Amino acid sequence: MKTKIISVLILLIIVASGAWFYRNSIAAWVHGNPAPTETSTTAPGERKILYWYDSMNPAYKSDKPGKAPDGMDLVPKNADEESTARNTTPGERKILYWYDPMHPAYKSDKPGTAPDCGMLLVPKYADEEGAMKNMAPGTVQITADKQQLIGVRMGKVERQRIERMLRLVGRIGVDETRVSHIHTKVSGYIEHVYADFVGKEVKAGDPLFTIYSPDLVSTQQEFLIAVRAQKELKDAPYKEVSSGAASLVNAARERLRLWDVGEEEIAELEKEGKVKRELTMNSPVSGIVTERAAYHHGRFVNPEMDLYTITDLSSVWMLAEVFEFEVPYVHVGQEAKVRLSYMPGKTYTGTVSFINPGVDPKTRTVRVRIDMPNPNLELKPDMYADVELTIDYGSQIVVPQEAVLDSGTEQVVFVERGNGYFEPRPIKTGPKMAGLPKAAGAAAGSEQVIVLSGLKPGEIIVTSGNFLIDSESRLKNPAGGPKHLH
Repeated sequence: MKTKIISVLILLIIVASGAWFYRNSIAAWVHGNPAPTETSTTAPGERKILYWYDSMNPAYKSDKPGKAPDGMDLVPKNADEESTARNTTPGERKILYWYDPMHPAYKSDKPGTAPDCGMLLVPKYADEEGAMKNMAPGTVQITADKQQLIGVRMGKVERQRIERMLRLVGRIGVDETRVSHIHTKVSGYIEHVYADFVGKEVKAGDPLFTIYSPDLVSTQQEFLIAVRAQKELKDAPYKEVSSGAASLVNAARERLRLWDVGEEEIAELEKEGKVKRELTMNSPVSGIVTERAAYHHGRFVNPEMDLYTITDLSSVWMLAEVFEFEVPYVHVGQEAKVRLSYMPGKTYTGTVSFINPGVDPKTRTVRVRIDMPNPNLELKPDMYADVELTIDYGSQIVVPQEAVLDSGTEQVVFVERGNGYFEPRPIKTGPKMAGLPKAAGAAAGSEQVIVLSGLKPGEIIVTSGNFLIDSESRLKNPAGGPKHLH
């Protein structure tokens, strides 16, 4: 019995010793690894979250994630961000003050929100302030991450050889300097018509019609009498008599010439010695009969009547309309290429010979005249044609049109100055161009513009995202920025 009691006591001692050892071990482990509490839900290595807020309205805060009343997802505010904003450690950027990005005039010596709009204040760093002193007004710094976010694209300023094709619509007209009107110098009656239809081609010297004129008949008689007298008196003993007869012959011959009687007919008249009832009127020029009033046998005509209009179409005028803003690029002597839609593959060449001094008030265009050789008569009056004028601008600086911020009174581009700085640069622009070789940084098919001053080849400019950079410049430089930012 005694032995059993001793055994029980020994067993109790062992159990008590084990319980004491187990309790002390657990306590030591808990002391080294405290359990998480309700106020500390951050796992080891994670950033501690203070609260959640609305990025569009930072004044709205919540102790848990979710959505703001305006529908925006709440974003976390981390403890390290708050401490970084309040305390700048050695080696970090020094903060001068905080300001409202919507109203930069409002400044604060600590972070928070603006009293008027509730916007989260942003810091102004000392290195930014120092770097800005050597920059042009309106210069702004955009970090690489933010550039990627807003889609900033840049390109190098280049110099190109610029030739522009000015395309016009032209109408073929007759050369007014090659139009001849045929009249008779005497009154009479038409006997026979040779050029008997409009459109007939005649050569210089070809017969047009014959005419009976009493005046011509009497002049022929005078001429023949003078010729006979000259022959009879050529051996007269007095020189004055023979010379007088010769003078009468010359006077009669000249009168026939002035009445458009040809030399051949005068020579034939002198040879035969017989008056002709009708005389032939020949064409003085070559060309096409475009109008005719000498219709039939027996018609009475007088010097006032326009019997024929003969037009020389071996050279024609191309009449093109140029808009008034394009007139400065057209000049006399400029070469023009002409094509007809119904004669594909064939090109005609002409030269600008005249620019109308006035503007058509209805179409706001200026008429340009182009001289066109037409030896084969392929170019016919009143045809329409496509006209191309090549404008040579020489070597010019060209930038994409979308790179230029145009306020109407001033044109500005943003020039990259390194380290994320962008400087607004006023420029002077020339004409816009289409169809040029694509400039660096330009979108496909975009127009380009000639820069007359303000940029140099090799500079890097913003070609996309410049409106957002302009907005950033306005926010950060409200008082000292360039004129275009106000």
